[in-house]
Amino acid sequence: MSNVEQRIDEIAALLKERSRQDDVQQKAFDTLYEELKQYKEDFIFQAEKPFLLDLLLFYDSLNWFHESLQRREMSPDVVADSFQYLLDEFLELLYRRDVVPAESMERFDRRLHKAVRVAPAATAADDWKVEAVLKRGFLRNDKVLRAEEVSVFRFGADNTHSKE
Repeated sequence: MSNVEQRIDEIAALLKERSRQDDVQQKAFDTLYEELKQYKEDFIFQAEKPFLLDLLLFYDSLNWFHESLQRREMSPDVVADSFQYLLDEFLELLYRRDVVPAESMERFDRRLHKAVRVAPAATAADDWKVEAVLKRGFLRNDKVLRAEEVSVFRFGADNTHSKE
């Protein structure tokens, strides 16, 4: 019997050692997972930080403009110039992220445009011509970020239909 008891004690010791190793492995895995999670969160923060700082600078400009309007410090010409400056500053912020306005086109292109309104065309030659840009489109790395929303001429169409 002592041989059986000795074997049982050895097996119990092996199981206890294995359990301790599993606990060590689990703690190591948990630590590694936590470090990876922190790395990911820090990576995202560091990637977004320049953009967020640019947005904060733009916020400061908007705030200055708003306060100037409230104090009525600017003439209408200065208001118009200041507002144009804000638009230019915002476009610069987009340029730094490789976002550019889409070039205006005379004819409708499904890849770049979204027709939201239809106007009757006087001639067949005017069919699918862009009547007006309603919302400007933007590209990033030659890919459409936002399609330009346009009104298009359609030959033989009435004003009651919209084309998507």
